[in-house]
Amino acid sequence: MATCPYALIGAGPMGLATARQLSKHDIPFEGFELHASVGGLWDIKNPHSTMYESAHLISSKRMTEFSEFPMADTVPMYPSHRDVCQYFNDYADTFGLRKHYRFSTRVTDVRPLDNGNWQVSWQDDEGEHSGEYAGVLIANGNLHTPNQPALPGQFDGELMHANAYRHARIFEGKRVLIVGCGNSACDIAVDAVHYADSVDLSVRRGYYFLPKFVLGRPIDTLGGAVKLPRKLKQLIDGFIIKCLVGKPSDYGLPDPDYKLYESHPVINSLALHHMGHGDIQPRGDIQSVDGKTVTFSDGSQADYDLILQATGYKLDFPFIDKQTLNWGEHAPDLYLNIFHPHHDNLFVMGMIEATGLGWQGRADQAELVALYLKAQQQNNQSLLNWFNQQRQANHLDTSGGMDYLPLARMAYYVQKDAYLEALHSRISHLKQELQHAG
Repeated sequence: MATCPYALIGAGPMGLATARQLSKHDIPFEGFELHASVGGLWDIKNPHSTMYESAHLISSKRMTEFSEFPMADTVPMYPSHRDVCQYFNDYADTFGLRKHYRFSTRVTDVRPLDNGNWQVSWQDDEGEHSGEYAGVLIANGNLHTPNQPALPGQFDGELMHANAYRHARIFEGKRVLIVGCGNSACDIAVDAVHYADSVDLSVRRGYYFLPKFVLGRPIDTLGGAVKLPRKLKQLIDGFIIKCLVGKPSDYGLPDPDYKLYESHPVINSLALHHMGHGDIQPRGDIQSVDGKTVTFSDGSQADYDLILQATGYKLDFPFIDKQTLNWGEHAPDLYLNIFHPHHDNLFVMGMIEATGLGWQGRADQAELVALYLKAQQQNNQSLLNWFNQQRQANHLDTSGGMDYLPLARMAYYVQKDAYLEALHSRISHLKQELQHAG
């Protein structure tokens, strides 16, 4: 049994899910959270949040919530950030998670010790501190360090990244260019329509657009009753979407050169509406910038007062050395995106993206880790040997046969069903063996 607690970094959705499972399985831990409260980026009052005033979930509440803690019926199908923040506060209070955390605390360094434990250093209002921990669970989130590529030239207007965006008032009376076409880019472009003099959207590649509602129901609650072969599902779903909204090129956007689900789709019912009405003007990739004039890949030009780059985020764990995390080209190379191949007490929680996975999928991650730590506590060598052989081999394919785009943001993307099947089978085996041993 560990002689000191585990360190858990983060009190956002993944951190809270992990805290819940550690508590549930009697794993001693101490949490660290940069903000003064829980909820992570969903708390817009958090100075480190990347949230904006109009933000809502892009998945429906029933497909996103924790199964043991459903959202109230009074919460709308696509909750606002305020609804979500309240949900996480209620979750933390219901399961007594706050008492485990040091709030307003920045973790500054995590490193292995010769005895197999870990040294964690942190900074709070009282100064700098460090302590020894039996292991480390990293759950600081994936959406806090902006990816902001340099523009090809000098822009004389206002330049910002979506992480600094809060309210569309900043667009008032301005000629605005939004760079990117992900969910945030389209949300912000729709916001800007109501304030800006003009709104253009610079798009480099094609995206699939899905409406939020079909037949009065959230789109992610439809289908699924019958499991279809991957290729057939892509074909059928793609045909249905084309019937519902048409092709992106019908609205002046490039059509995707990949199949549905091979990259994250845009879940937005208003962006295409405004493009069809001329409120948002699609543009190509930026070729050059000179003063306030932007030249696009098709040779067209336009002048702008503000460029907002909705160009995503970089994975960033600033308190730990990349080599220690077994970093690959774009992300740490970990078994099930969680378990380190060499350290059996270092875990990255929530480093995962998958259409439809929801917070329950993250809770399942946390339960698997808690059960693994339980096996360590009980010194169940046969069970640990079985799991560690898989962990160290690290050859599990959770793509579900999907040919995901070779992009940095897709480096930790998985196919939901394949990933959950892998999680659940291992959870079930650990539970059975632990109960038998107990």
